[in-house]
Amino acid sequence: MTLWQVVILASILCLALKLAGYLVPASVLRRPVTARTAELVTVSLLAALIAVQTLGSGQQIVLDARIPALGVAAILFALRVPFVVVVLVAAVVAAGIRALT
Repeated sequence: MTLWQVVILASILCLALKLAGYLVPASVLRRPVTARTAELVTVSLLAALIAVQTLGSGQQIVLDARIPALGVAAILFALRVPFVVVVLVAAVVAAGIRALT
């Protein structure tokens, strides 16, 4: 099986999974446990993605300018600063730290 066949098969499976979601009855989705679980899974997956992208480089854990930039972004989000401003300030912090090292 070639790489393209794997990509196409994975795409078809993802589409099938998404379409299967439409077959779930609305009454199941309205249950508090189901709704709470869906919210928590979404947040945990996003947190894991952020951690992997910030700390990971191949098979290694890397501590570089991304860590303080992420901290600044978290503080700015807590202060409810607009998203574009958060991204720009975090980028400036990371660039400044990289320029100093």
